[in-house]
Amino acid sequence: MTEPANELAAQERADAAWKPRANPWVIALTVTLATFMEVLDTSIANVALPHIAGGLGASQDEATWVLTSYLVSNAIILPASAYLTTFIGRKRFYMICVVLFGISSMLCGLAPSLPLLVFFRVLQGAGGGGLAPSEQAILADTFEPKKRGQAFALYGMAVVFAPAIGPTLGGWITDNYDWRWIFFINVPVAILSLFLTSRLVEDPPHVKREVVQMQKRGLNLDYFGFALLALGFGSLEFILDKGQEDDWFGSHIITAFTILCVTALVSLLVWEIVQLRQGKKPILNLKLFLNKTFAVSFTLMFVLGFALYGTTVLIPQFVQTLLGYTAELAGLVISPGGVMVMVMMPLVGFLVGKVDPRYLIAYGFFISAAALALMHTLNLGVSYEYIMLLRVFQASGLAFLFVPINTVSYTDIPRSQNNDVSGLTNLARNIGGSVGTSFVATMLARREQAHEVNMVSHLTPSDPAFQQRVAALKQYFMTSGGLTSSPQQATSLAEANIYQQMHAQSAMLAYLDIIAVLATGCALMIPLVFLMKKRRSPAGEVAMH
Repeated sequence: MTEPANELAAQERADAAWKPRANPWVIALTVTLATFMEVLDTSIANVALPHIAGGLGASQDEATWVLTSYLVSNAIILPASAYLTTFIGRKRFYMICVVLFGISSMLCGLAPSLPLLVFFRVLQGAGGGGLAPSEQAILADTFEPKKRGQAFALYGMAVVFAPAIGPTLGGWITDNYDWRWIFFINVPVAILSLFLTSRLVEDPPHVKREVVQMQKRGLNLDYFGFALLALGFGSLEFILDKGQEDDWFGSHIITAFTILCVTALVSLLVWEIVQLRQGKKPILNLKLFLNKTFAVSFTLMFVLGFALYGTTVLIPQFVQTLLGYTAELAGLVISPGGVMVMVMMPLVGFLVGKVDPRYLIAYGFFISAAALALMHTLNLGVSYEYIMLLRVFQASGLAFLFVPINTVSYTDIPRSQNNDVSGLTNLARNIGGSVGTSFVATMLARREQAHEVNMVSHLTPSDPAFQQRVAALKQYFMTSGGLTSSPQQATSLAEANIYQQMHAQSAMLAYLDIIAVLATGCALMIPLVFLMKKRRSPAGEVAMH
């Protein structure tokens, strides 16, 4: 055996024998802490949007940038995180992200205007974007293969539970204190996470060797690819957020940004292919999509993010605008779903090593689709308990998606590309969440307008039912209501009352339209699941990195 071969064999033995000095579960809790806060910030501001808009003198439509700017910034940094880790080390990169996340959170709470708040949210998303991929890699190296399922279940609890509990926490803080505290609470958590990470987390030998090798070669980041990525997704988010407000392609600005978005994303695709052919490391490892199982899992993770974040925005908005719930109560109506995720996730972590993950994913999408189909029974007289139970039912399905999808996404992927897999799967979830949030806002306005136009066409003086309803309300206002004795004023009150009812009904129908689309999307994922390759691993082992 040659000397290089002996050295390589010695390195492999050292890698296999390496174990962290601290208890693995303490390390898992440490890195999950910051990731929980990062994911929490994707939804904690949902129910506070009206308060943020009012406090900063902006419209509620403009305030949605507080949500989507964070998601897009978070998504843009995800692909670069794995690459940056190879230059400065995983632990150091993780700690830098925690510092940026904590400082930008404080600045968000101090922001005096909406533009500055959005800018600080972009910085916050950039800091948070590197946390999730780094945590996944840390967990993979910290735990032996047979325990990785449970470790990733802990991570999954944070990623799925955080956006579920976010509206409740955000609502409680907003109602009892001030919306700025939804950002200030991140600061002490970031400080604690930074302290624990510095004391407990360490880079394994193979990461240290890679850092040394990459530092010798010099920083060679795919700057042009990163610029195209940021330009493409940034333009896409602008289109999704402002399209409805500016009448889509009736606006020259929206048209220009659409051209910019398509050009940037197509150029990115071509540029990354060229980088791969030249043997360079691109910002996006598109070669992974040649693996059918990874390509399908990427799609499934996108739909999971779409459905999770879409309903997390939809339900609180529905109960606040149509049922008159407070911000806190709007959060409480979906928080039991988060509890359900916490209860189910350890079970899923156990099952993922015992059962074909494809069956778990199919079951998760089936339950999610069924729950959304039942949500189509919602009406303006629905009870708090019914909405809560529907959310719990949906959450029981979501619990069966996150860990199994992550598991199968690593099928037949070389260990050297595991960081790329982690970055892209997190990218899929976050972009799905961003598109889902924008989809809900856009579709709600469009469908409500369409239903209202349809209803108005039937409210004419020649319509007998309309005239009968006006007469009945007029009589009520003049007698039983005790509001007026003037026939003219009573007629005006009656017509105004009918319009208010019509507006509420059209909004209700718009919500039902959106729910139908979400249910159909989840159902369509079930057959797609079985296009993935069946994962084969030793008994009890979950080969996730």
